This record gives sequence, C-alpha cells and structure tokens, in this order.
Amino acid sequence: MNIENAQVQMRKGILEFCILHIISRGEVYASDMLDELTSAHIMVVEGTLYPLLTRLKNSGWLDYKWVESSSGPPRKYYVLTDEGKVFLDAMQATWFELAESVSTVIRRTEELSKTAPGNLPDPN
Repeated sequence: MNIENAQVQMRKGILEFCILHIISRGEVYASDMLDELTSAHIMVVEGTLYPLLTRLKNSGWLDYKWVESSSGPPRKYYVLTDEGKVFLDAMQATWFELAESVSTVIRRTEELSKTAPGNLPDPN
C-alpha cells in the first residue's frame, strides 16, 4: 500500500465523525459541509458525501428539511436527530480515547528511538 492509499483510508475513517460534528452545530447545506471539510484538508467529493449522508439518515442519525431558495431549486438542509446526538457523543468519547492511545504509542516510540542503540549521538 502506498502512502496516498493509507492517507485516504485514515481520512475515510474519520469522515463520518467530522460530518456529524458539522451537522451538530445546526442546519447545514451539503455544499457548506464540502467547503468546511475541504478547508480542513479532508478531501471529499459529492460522490462520497451524498451516499454517506443517505446512510446516516437511514441509520436514524440525521434528518433533513427542504428550504425554498430565491436563487434556484429548494435546498436540503441536514440536522442531527436526538439519536444522532447520542451516537455523536459516543463517537466523540471513542475519538478522545483513541487519540490519547495513539499519542501514547507515538510518544513511546519517540522516547525509545532516542535511547536505542545506533541512535546515540557520536561522542567524537
């Protein structure tokens, strides 16, 4: 697996979490989600976002409402359901635990690499 594939897999794993967080702030339009994710360097395209939103809705974690637009067709705005809020809270707890665990492993690796044979500074 090359680095690009590994990075894509890591991002996919957190995309749902980020989307739920964005929606948790209030009604949000899909293109606004895409803009925020892109500005946060989480590259996602409509072809990925819309099926994910449909899956989240079918799971009962979000809903949407149609809002008339003066500049075109009605827009679909997404909101979290009560069940979605509970799910997001559980995901957030998992995220904090996972982030701390990964940080612990990385710190330990860095500590050991500083003291491992062959990584000691040359005394001359």
